[in-house]
Amino acid sequence: MATNSALMGFVHRRRRGAELFLLILALIVGIGAYAAVGLGIEGEVPTNLIGYGGWLTLLVVAAHVAVRLVAPYADPVLLPIVAALNGLGLAVIHRLDLAKETGLATQQLVWMTLGVILFVGTLVVLPDHRLLARFTYTSGLTAIGLLVLPMIPGLGTEINGAKIWISVAGFSFQPGEIAKVLLVITFAGYLVVHRDALALAGRRVVFIDLPRGRDLGPILMMWVVSLGILVLQRDLGSSLLFFGLFLVMLYVATERPGWLVVGGLLFFSGAAVAFRIFSHVQNRVDIWLDPFADPNGSGYQLVQALYGFAWGGLIGRGLGEGMPERVPYAESDFILAAIGEELGLTAVIAILLLYGLVVERALRAALISRDGFGKLVATGLGAVFALQIFVVIGGVTRLIPLTGLTTPFLSYGGSSLVANWVIIAILLRISDQARRPLPDLKESAEDPDEQATQIVKVVPS
Repeated sequence: MATNSALMGFVHRRRRGAELFLLILALIVGIGAYAAVGLGIEGEVPTNLIGYGGWLTLLVVAAHVAVRLVAPYADPVLLPIVAALNGLGLAVIHRLDLAKETGLATQQLVWMTLGVILFVGTLVVLPDHRLLARFTYTSGLTAIGLLVLPMIPGLGTEINGAKIWISVAGFSFQPGEIAKVLLVITFAGYLVVHRDALALAGRRVVFIDLPRGRDLGPILMMWVVSLGILVLQRDLGSSLLFFGLFLVMLYVATERPGWLVVGGLLFFSGAAVAFRIFSHVQNRVDIWLDPFADPNGSGYQLVQALYGFAWGGLIGRGLGEGMPERVPYAESDFILAAIGEELGLTAVIAILLLYGLVVERALRAALISRDGFGKLVATGLGAVFALQIFVVIGGVTRLIPLTGLTTPFLSYGGSSLVANWVIIAILLRISDQARRPLPDLKESAEDPDEQATQIVKVVPS
C-alpha cells in the first residue's frame, strides 16, 4: 500500500501555484522591459504603461485560468517561459518602433491576443491529444495544401527573396507556420502505425544497420518535398526544418541510427546540388563565409548584427541606449541582435536557456506520455522548437548560413506567434494527460500488492 500511495502521490501533483508564481515573474520581465524602454529613450515611464501592463496581465491570467480549469495536471513551467519570452519580444519591438515609427508592437499585441485565444480554445476543444490521431492523413493533405498556397499566382507574395507568404485583404500570412504543426501530427500518426516495419534493419555497413530499400519511400518523399520548397519558394530555412523534423521523429520512433545516416547523406547531397544550381543559396553561403567582403551591400545585415553583438558586450548598452535599428529587419529575423546589443551576452544566454527549457519540458512530456502517439507528437513539437532556434540563432551569430526563420515568441510575425501558442497548448494537453492520476484499480485488483504492481507497470520509469 505504501508503494501505491507513493506512486499515486507523485502523479497527483498539480503545481498550479508554482505556475502562478512563475507567471508573476514573467510579467515583471515583460512590463519592466517595456517601462525600461520608455526610460531609456524618452526619460520617463511610458504613459500607456498601465493600459499595456493591464492587457498583458489579463492575457496571461486568462491563459493560467484556462490551464487551471481544463488541464490542471499540465506542466507548470511551459506557460511562464513563453509568457516571459513574448513579453520581452513585445518590449524590444516597441523599442524599435520608437526608432522607426512603425507601430508594429501594437500589431504584435493583437496577434498575441489571438494566440492566447487559440491557446485557450485548443485546450478546451481538445480534451485528449489522442483525438488528433484520427486526422493523420487529413492533417497531411492540409499541410501540403498550405505549403502550395504561396505558389498560386496572385495569392503568393515574395518577401526578402522567399515566396512563403500569402496576402489576403492587405494581411500577410505564412502558411508554413501552421503546416509545421499539422506535419507533426501526420508524422506521429504515420510512424505509430508503421514504425515496426521501418525499424527492420537491412544491410549492415560499418557497424550501422541501414534500413531496407523498400522502406526508403517516406524519407525520400520528404526529401523531395523539402527540395521542392527550396526550389519553388526559395526558402532554405523551412526546407531544413521540415526535413529535419521528419528525420528526428523517424529516429525516435524506430531507434535505428541507420535512418540518421541515410537522412544525413540525402540532406548534404541536396544542399550540394542546391548550392551549385541556385544563385540565392550561393549568395547565402558567400555571406556566411565572408560577410565583410561586401559590408555595405549583401553582407550589410549580418555585419551590423555582429557589430551590435560586439558593442553590447556582456551586459549590453541598456534598453534604448543602442542603435539596433541599424540592422535591417531587426524586429523579425534579427531580433536577437537587438537584444544582444542592448541587453548583452547575459540576456542572450538567458534566452537560450529558456528555449532549452521549452525543449526539455517537451521531451519530458514525451517520456512520461502513456501512449506512442503522444510521445511522438511531444517529441516532434520539441524538435520544431529546437531546430528553429538552432537555424535562426545560428544564422544571426554566423554559425550557419542565414535562413530567414523567425525567433519563436520574440520576433514580430502573427502567423508564427499564433502557431507557437497552439504548439504550447498541445504540449500542455499531452503533459496533463500523462500526469493525471491513474484509474482506480480497486475493482480489478482487490489485493493491494497486486494493485501496486499494476500501477508500476503503467507508470513510466
